[in-house]
Amino acid sequence: MQWALPRLNQPQQRGSAKRVTASENKAERHTAIRDVLHASAIASQDELRRKLARRGFRVTQATLSRDIRELHLMKGPSGYALPGQGNNGVADEENEDRLPALGDLLDSFGLRIEQAQNLLVVITVMGSAQPVAAALDYAGLPEVVGTVAGDNTVLIICPDRKQAKALCTRLRILIG
Repeated sequence: MQWALPRLNQPQQRGSAKRVTASENKAERHTAIRDVLHASAIASQDELRRKLARRGFRVTQATLSRDIRELHLMKGPSGYALPGQGNNGVADEENEDRLPALGDLLDSFGLRIEQAQNLLVVITVMGSAQPVAAALDYAGLPEVVGTVAGDNTVLIICPDRKQAKALCTRLRILIG
């Protein structure tokens, strides 16, 4: 008799010999993550990992971080939310406008913004730089070439000084 160990990152199947490919598993896991977020507020990656484990998905923190990035999840004061949702799980009316999520994050966590040539530095409350940088990346703003986040600082790289100045003005309004 030969025993097989269950594979990590694969939904457990009872009484089925069907092999699940990595891409099928990823799609199923992404669906499960969406379902979990629609059903309840999730405050941390560990809480999401535990809820996925109850649904038969055993994932590592690295896999979960990749899934969060691929699904463009946002983390706000109430926890993780899908794009186009507020932190209460209700879809935003302005689904096409990506600035409200960025605006909400900057309003909640942004302290100040400074310009240095084609670079902007956003100072946030401690531990909030990562979601602000993710929101900037996801917003697809033409003035943003890329972002780098620390713990309370986001570096925004712009193509030139003129675009950096324009973006700085817009973001200062959002920081309030």
